Amino acid sequence: MKKAILMTAACVLAASVGFIGCSKSAAADSSVIKIGVFEPMTGANAAGGAMEVEGIKLANEMFPTVTVGGKEYKVELVIADNKSDKVEAANAAQRLLDKDRVSVILGSWGSSLSMAAGPLVMEAKVPAIGLSCTNPLVTLGNDYYFRVCFIDPFQGVVMANYAYTVANARTAVIVQEVSNDYSVGLAKFFTDNFRTLTGNQDCVLSVLNYNTGDQDFTAQLTTIKSLNPDVIFAPGNYTESALVMKQARELGITAPFLGGDTWETPEFIDVGKNLVEGATFSTFFAAEGATSGVSKTFVDAYRAKYGKEPAAVTALGFDGYLVALDAIKRADSLDTVKIRDAIAATKGFEGAAGTVTLDANGDATKSAFIKTVKDGKFTYLTVVQP
Repeated sequence: MKKAILMTAACVLAASVGFIGCSKSAAADSSVIKIGVFEPMTGANAAGGAMEVEGIKLANEMFPTVTVGGKEYKVELVIADNKSDKVEAANAAQRLLDKDRVSVILGSWGSSLSMAAGPLVMEAKVPAIGLSCTNPLVTLGNDYYFRVCFIDPFQGVVMANYAYTVANARTAVIVQEVSNDYSVGLAKFFTDNFRTLTGNQDCVLSVLNYNTGDQDFTAQLTTIKSLNPDVIFAPGNYTESALVMKQARELGITAPFLGGDTWETPEFIDVGKNLVEGATFSTFFAAEGATSGVSKTFVDAYRAKYGKEPAAVTALGFDGYLVALDAIKRADSLDTVKIRDAIAATKGFEGAAGTVTLDANGDATKSAFIKTVKDGKFTYLTVVQP
């Protein structure tokens, strides 16, 4: 693999000033390079997809062009709705590859959806960059799928450590969305690490399942109440997770609820209201720490455009676009194999959600942030280094 001089996002910021300044004169005769945005815009995961798209669109507005071979290209985003469904995800990815002929794909929220696209991008030799899909299987054995987030083995360690050291838990019950690869995978990594920490193979008192779209969790919660665990680990989609917690509190269950990155959506609080107070989870970014560099630039721009605080996955959407743009620039080519090679060589890239360095599997080594719901808002607690 050829050596590449890696730009930080700060360098991209500086270079973009020149891009923006000449974009009007270049637009009349410039060519276009297409980046596919592969996200759930409808269905159970729509809120998550929308937050990632916000970050991608903001980055595209700030950095709308890229220079390849001395020629400036306008970057066009092509959005494909994978409808929060594995079959539809494969269809959406195929359209981006065959009909739209994109050079890079960004997404998807939801590891299962990303995994559905995996074989297609590998066969087409078009690189994809996952933004918040944390299941290790997304990139495993696929030289064309990368990601700018941490993966679930690390997230499982973080939350097991939190349960053991902060919550002082010695027993737990797992409540998992059995139809969701992300939920099942993260639950396993938590379980393995919690057993190691406690030195007790029986510390997980029960693993209880539900399916995406379920509304009534009485059976699972009745079991939990009888077992009386120290903590409940319930990684899953934001809507069902909020309902589980809401119904648990209504049944008088007081054990702390711990989860993963998918909880950080406004819908989680909208559904659970005051009954999700105290919910604690791991995530990718905290605006509270964005005091300099690309992080501050991103947060300031997002607040100015949307008038609210950015979600962690929005920062990852922003970063995924910048990593793609940087790779195209370093490849100095529209050849998707060369762009893939440039993405794989990414090291020390300064993004909004931290520095991106990709390992041999195409996974980013990143810190995890722990947040809780306090007074109806997601509140930063601490950061955990890898």
